[in-house]
Amino acid sequence: GFAKEHGAGAVVADFDPLRIKRGWLRTVAEAAAAAVFEVDSHNVVPCWMASDKQEWAARTIRPKIHRLLPEFMEEFPALEPQDAMWPGRIRPVDWDAARASLKVDESVPEVTWLKPGEAAALGTLGAFIKYRLADYDRLRNDPTRDVLSNLSPYLHFGHIAAQRVALAVSGAGAPHATRDAYLEELIVRRELSDNFCLYNPHYDTPKGYPEWAATTLDTHRGDLREYVYTRGQFETADTHDPLWNAAQVEMVERGKMHGWLRMYWAKKILEWSTTPEEAHDIAVYLNDRYELDGRDPNGYVGVAWSIGGVHDRAWKERPVFGKVRWMSFNGAKSKFDVAAYVRSRLGADAVTQM
Repeated sequence: GFAKEHGAGAVVADFDPLRIKRGWLRTVAEAAAAAVFEVDSHNVVPCWMASDKQEWAARTIRPKIHRLLPEFMEEFPALEPQDAMWPGRIRPVDWDAARASLKVDESVPEVTWLKPGEAAALGTLGAFIKYRLADYDRLRNDPTRDVLSNLSPYLHFGHIAAQRVALAVSGAGAPHATRDAYLEELIVRRELSDNFCLYNPHYDTPKGYPEWAATTLDTHRGDLREYVYTRGQFETADTHDPLWNAAQVEMVERGKMHGWLRMYWAKKILEWSTTPEEAHDIAVYLNDRYELDGRDPNGYVGVAWSIGGVHDRAWKERPVFGKVRWMSFNGAKSKFDVAAYVRSRLGADAVTQM
């Protein structure tokens, strides 16, 4: 409607592999009088150029992306000023009307530790490179150490482009190994997630699991679960596991959970749910409701990796999980100071009960 009203000659849309946004784009393309162009600035290498099929793991898509990176990892050209001014009046945004039309769920409060916008995103990127990037390779899997970039919400909402981050990190003075570790996550792993969501129509359900994982989970469907929790108990962090509870509280309060804990968090939902299908639904619901970067390819693939073995391989067989990778509380204790993390989210009393 806007394009027709103002006589637009072309409409340019950013790429997104999720079905709801693909549907939006199809609707616009079918109805618009102007030409409609799709540009993939969500990735560095455009998703449809990186691969024309679903890739099975990072090892299969990595060489394809690295082969194309030199073509696309170019500095952005300066924006040219427009010769023609906008002929009409630019109306201010009516945020109250937007809030009402979108039916915003205000029971999930705004966060205060992270500010939105392009300037804030660039500031967060600069602080990461200056203060934390050098330690990223060694400490990124330790939730008690502040070495993550905190850029995922900005990337999700388009406040900064992955390519701009990649260019800045590539040119940083940090050791080569730590730059490579971060770029692997930012480019290869993110683009692997987009690839899965573009080529697998079941990216957000157990129907998207690889055959080996679906088979092994089905074989262990009737295994005894030591603990079983409802969605409500998970949502209110009411489990026996203080580490899981602390991670859930962090997600609800901050809108962001540490990356390593997101894996542990989802795998324990599988361990404590009656079926893999229920576990998947609960994990997607909580992730999309509370994470600032929820409703994102990375989130859907993270759940599918944790619960359904997507982009992973078969491991030693055990109850409930079958051959899907397992993670344990004791394993977490061997990697970082679990007590310190629990104390930071739940207080000292929770640690004394461990």
